[in-house]
Amino acid sequence: MALTKKGSRLITVDGVVYRWRVRGRPTYAQALCQQPLTLAVERADCKGSMLLVSMPQDHPSNWLGGPAVPALPSTVAAVVRKALADGWRSDRTAAAFHVTATPDS
Repeated sequence: MALTKKGSRLITVDGVVYRWRVRGRPTYAQALCQQPLTLAVERADCKGSMLLVSMPQDHPSNWLGGPAVPALPSTVAAVVRKALADGWRSDRTAAAFHVTATPDS
């Protein structure tokens, strides 16, 4: 499934253009701060594998007032580089590739 253009942002990492998006409304578990913020990344120019990233912070729209740190483009770029180093092939159709971001990535 491809990311919708509405609500997504473009980012260029090492000369390749990617589209990334954070879910607008939190899931029930994210709203209760039981699961972290997640974001999805895919190549913008071709159909390929989706990257699903678990971020080290709560969703900004959580119901409990947990700390809401936004997902910054610099963090997304660092996570994409880490995923590529870990074997994510963004240009090949495959199952979603899961990665967990650390506070320092």
